[in-house]
Parts: sequence; C-alpha cells; structure tokens
Amino acid sequence: MKFLNKYKRKYWLPFCIAVLFLTFEAVCDLLQPTIMSKIVDIGVANRDLNYVFKYGGLMLIITVIGALAASTRNILSSIVSQNFGSELRSDLFRKIQTLSFKSIDKFDRASLVTRLTNDVTQVQVFVNGLMRIFVKAPLLCVGGLIMATKLNIHLAVVLAVVVPIVAIIIIINMKVSFPFFIKVQKALDKINGMMREYLSGVRVVKAFNRFDFEENKFNQANEEFQEKSTSAIRLMAVFSPVIMLVVNLGIIAVLWIGGIRVEHGQLQPGTVIAFTNYMTQILFSLMMISMVFNMFIRAKASAGRIEEVFEEENDMTWIEKNLKTSKKGQIEFENVSFSYNGAAGDPVLKSLTFTCLPGETVGIIGSTGSGKSSLVNLIPRFYDATAGTIKVGGEDIKQIDPKYIRDKIAIVPQNTTLFSGTVNENIRWGKEDATKEEIKRAAQMSQAHDFIMESLEGYESRLGQGGVNFSGGQKQRLSIARALVKKPEILILDDSTSALDMVTESKLKDSLKKYASSLTCLLIAQRITSIMDADKIIVLDDGNIAGMGTHEQLLNTCKVYQEIYQSQMGKEVR
Repeated sequence: MKFLNKYKRKYWLPFCIAVLFLTFEAVCDLLQPTIMSKIVDIGVANRDLNYVFKYGGLMLIITVIGALAASTRNILSSIVSQNFGSELRSDLFRKIQTLSFKSIDKFDRASLVTRLTNDVTQVQVFVNGLMRIFVKAPLLCVGGLIMATKLNIHLAVVLAVVVPIVAIIIIINMKVSFPFFIKVQKALDKINGMMREYLSGVRVVKAFNRFDFEENKFNQANEEFQEKSTSAIRLMAVFSPVIMLVVNLGIIAVLWIGGIRVEHGQLQPGTVIAFTNYMTQILFSLMMISMVFNMFIRAKASAGRIEEVFEEENDMTWIEKNLKTSKKGQIEFENVSFSYNGAAGDPVLKSLTFTCLPGETVGIIGSTGSGKSSLVNLIPRFYDATAGTIKVGGEDIKQIDPKYIRDKIAIVPQNTTLFSGTVNENIRWGKEDATKEEIKRAAQMSQAHDFIMESLEGYESRLGQGGVNFSGGQKQRLSIARALVKKPEILILDDSTSALDMVTESKLKDSLKKYASSLTCLLIAQRITSIMDADKIIVLDDGNIAGMGTHEQLLNTCKVYQEIYQSQMGKEVR
C-alpha cells in the first residue's frame, strides 16, 4: 500500500536491527535440541559427567544470549511500533483536515473516528508483531526443518507430509477470513456512529424520555458487532485446532517411527528427543504463522480503510498567490449555481448574481431550505460552486489558496460550537495572539461582557464540553465575540442571533454598525427584524434570488418578502 512507503523509508533501519536480534534469538532456540541430543547420546550414554557439564554450560550460555537478544528486540519493537502508530495517526488526522467538505462528506463521521483509532491500532499491532514473533515463526519453522532433516532424513519424511498440509490450511484460512474482518470493522463503525449520535443529542433523549428506544438501537448495533466478531473468531477457532491436530499427529508419527528405529538399533534416543523438540518448535512456529495471517487479515482490512482516506484527492485546486487588491471585503457572485452532488445533482442554488461592496451590510433571508447557508458556505470555499464564478476582493476564489481566503473571513455558524476550556481560550480561537483588551472589546461588542463578568471567575470561567454550562444566547454571543476578535474583512453571521432577545439583538446590531463600518457583513436571518435595516437584502426562494434591495424597496416589489413580512409582523403591506 502506497501510504506505507513513507514509514518504510523512515523505520527500516531500526526494524532491521530488531529483526537481527530476533534472528539471534531464533538461532539460540534452534541450537538447544541438537546440544541436548549430544548430551543424551554421548554424555549420558557414556556416563561422561564432564561432557554433560560442558555442553550443559554451553546450553546455559546460549539461553542467556537468546534472552538478551529477546529483551533488546522487545525494546526496539515497542519503540518503533509506538512511534509508527503515533505518526500514522497524526498523518491521517492531518490528511482529514486538508480535505474539502465535499471529500469529507464521502465518509461517515463515525467511520473516520474508527479509522483514526481502531484501524490504526490494528496496523500498529501487526507492525509490532512483525518485530516480535511474526518473523521468528518462519525462522523457527525453516530452521527447525533444516536441523531436523540434518538429524535424520528418514524421520524428515513426516515433515514433508505435515508442512504442506498446514500451508494449505493457512491459505484457505486467509481467503475465507478476510471478508469477515471487513464486516467486523464496518459493524464497529456503526457502534461509534450510534454513540456519537446519542452523546450529541443526549438532552433531547432525556427530554422525551426515549431511553428505551436509544438503548434498543444501541443493542441492535452492539449485537450486530458481536455477531460479526463471533463469526470471525469462530472461523479462526476452527483453523487453529486443525493445524495443531495435524502437527501433533506428526509428532506421534515421529515417536512411533523413532521408537521402532531405536528398538532396531538404527537410531539413538537423543536423536528422537531432539527431533521431537524440533517438531514442537515447528508446531509452535506454524501456530504463530497461522496467528500471523489472522492478524495480517485484520491489519490488511484496516490498512485498506486507512488508504481510502489517504487516496481521497482534494478536489480544490488553486494558484499559489495571495490577494493583492484594493477591493478589500468585496464579494461578487456571477451566475453561480451549486449542487452538493456535483453537476449531476439537483441544484441548491441557481444562477445567482449579486455584489456585496466593502463596508456594506447585506441581509439574506428566505424560507427553510432556500439555500441561505449553502450560499455563504461557498464564500470561504467550504464547497466549490458547480457553475459560475465567485470573487473575493476582485479575485476568483478558485485561483487562491483557501487558507488565505479564510484568514480574511470570520464566520459565526448556525450551530454554535464551543470548546472545553476557559472563556478567554474560546474567544482567542478567533485570533491566537489576541490581547486581553482585544478579547474584552470583542466581548463588549457581542454583548457577552456583562454575563461573563457576572460569573465567579470572569474570563477564566471554564466551559463544559460544547459549552453546556451556558445558555443558547450566551453561547451565540461568545461565538460572535470569537469572530469579532479576528478583525476580518468579511463577517458572516449565519442565523447567529436566533437565541437572543430583541433588546440584546438591537444592542448587538448597534455595536456591529460601528465595528463593521470598514468590513463587509453578511447577515443570514429567519427573523425579518434582524435584517430590516441592512444596506441591501437578498431574498432567496428555492435557490433563486426572488428579490434584492432595501427593506422599503422589497416591500413594494418582492412578493416573497411581502409574505415573510406579513407572516412575522402581522401587518398587511400597503
């Protein structure tokens, strides 16, 4: 897999050193039975105590060398695998951050969490195993076969029968098991998705007392995961005993044939003991090889899912240049259409053309689903327009690095998002090096300063996860302060005053008028009172511009705006 090439180049040297020590360990294990056979056939048979002590001491020295090699290999393998796993996880997270919203939307959010955690862990465990037992197993197997054949060619016939049978079983195991582990990972995705959905909506669940419903949903996903995991493990449980049975039958054959040949004086007892030990080592190695392939199957399934993310190409391209223009904050839409599914999908926005001038406050209003949020998502290039051109500062945004555009824009999204930490830290998200005075000024403009100071710790007050210890209106004002402290050229407020009372909203609008005199402000709202005094109002209806102008102009010329006015204000248009 291509994404692994980077890590191969970086970690091949410590990996090879670990394998070298592993080889020393395997050689030490392979020498033991042969030395033991000499002790039995020569030292014990001739009652030569010196010979026994001499070769017994040699076995002890070899055992110590093997133990030291094993300890060194364990340390190296742990360091390499942990560093590899950490770097892979960081690279995967970084890759996800670089993807456009369109690319991210191709993956389920819970699946991305699973890939970042469980899938990376599966690959990391496999790499660790490669440097511990996975390489040792074939070394012991091949070495055992060679040493056993050198001891006695006649007994080696048993190995010539046993090894091919075990190899066939392992190959069948690989082919049959792989689809099962793919299903296991997908079932795990589903569990993560259920938990993510429950935790994000736990207040609604409690409000409607839907615990039983949610519990049943989770149990279904959990039982599906259990079923898939059990099927995969059951399959593995069938193959492992079969391999053990075949090898143990081989050991029985060795003891039977060896016993007959010892009885006829054709073989010495020590040789049979050594051969049996080699058969045991071969049994262990074949079992390890079987486990290797089982873990390889899981790691391969996980690596394939990781590679899908790495291979996802960001469809956004640009020329490496910055905005160098006097038209700071100017936004131009020229015949812009947009669909979330590309040119083949149903358009959400249809041939929009308008201009927002620097220092202008533009209100955007329309019914639910009319395309208001989709429109403002195109300006910072969260998505690319399907057709037409969008210009910021007189430059086509498709020709500019999105990072540069977003540095000039501050957005307060429709769904307020705050982070665990202090009030200071949350406001400073907008500008990392913001001073205390800048933070205080932004909070005052967003009408957040008073309620912040009323709390015991003021700006050092801590927010719970998602800001659960603040009201909806307070969270919106903190989000607005976070945007204002950035001092952007373009400010986008996506229905971000919906939880504010009329008095607070009025004060906020007065502050924005003073603050926003030099920047372009796009104000999306459901309430007509929020945008009535805007310099320009754009009325959207089913992705089209139904009207554009001031409040008074639209009351006279735009039927859609008139209907919104009448439904909200309870007054007839004259």
